[in-house]
Amino acid sequence: MIRFIKFADSVSAWFGKAFAWLILMMTFAMSYEVIVRYLFNAPTSWSLDVAFIMYGALFMMGGAYTLSRGGHVRGDFIYRLWQPRTQAKVELVLYFIFFFPGVFALVLAGWKYAIRSWGYLEVSVNSPVGVPVFQLKAVIVAAGILLVIQGIAQVLRCVVCMRTNEWLRAADDIEETEVLLMTQGTHDILAHGSEAIDVIRPSSGDGSQGSKRS
Repeated sequence: MIRFIKFADSVSAWFGKAFAWLILMMTFAMSYEVIVRYLFNAPTSWSLDVAFIMYGALFMMGGAYTLSRGGHVRGDFIYRLWQPRTQAKVELVLYFIFFFPGVFALVLAGWKYAIRSWGYLEVSVNSPVGVPVFQLKAVIVAAGILLVIQGIAQVLRCVVCMRTNEWLRAADDIEETEVLLMTQGTHDILAHGSEAIDVIRPSSGDGSQGSKRS
C-alpha cells in the first residue's frame, strides 16, 4: 500500500516537474510576440496558439501532482477543524462519489476527442498558419490516466490515515517559494542568534574575571 502511494507520488511529481518547463517556453513565446509586434510591427501568426497549447498541457498534466500535494481548492472552513481520521473518512466517500466518476468521464470524452482529432490531424482555426492541436487532445487522456493513478493512491492514503489518525505526506521534493523563504529566514535568525550568544559569552567571562580581580 505504502509502496504504491510512493510510486504514484513519484510519477505525478515527475510529470509535474517536466511539464513545468512549459512556463519558460510560454514566457519566451509571449515575450517574443510582444517584442516583434510593438517594436518591429511584425506580429506572428503562431505565438498565441502555441501559448494556449502549452498552457493547456501544463494545466492538465499538473493536475495529478497538485492532487498528490493537496493543492486543489477545497472549502476547508469546517474540514480543517476535524481530526485527520474524520477527514480521511469524508475524503474517501467523496473520491468515490465525485472524483472517480468525473475523471472516468474525462478519460472517455478525451479519448473520443483525441481519436477524432488525430484522424484528420486537427489544426487551430484561430490563426492562418494552422498550428496543429491534435496532440493536445491526447494530453486530455494522459492527464486523466495520471489522475486515476493518483486518485487510487489518495484513497489508499485515506485508508492509512484512518488507521493511524495521521496523514501520510508526499515527498518534500518541491516547496513553495513562500515556505522556502520562511525556512531560510528562520535559519538566518537562528544563525545570527547563535553568533550573538558566542560574542556575548566571552565578554561576560572577561567581566566576571575583572570583577574578581578588582
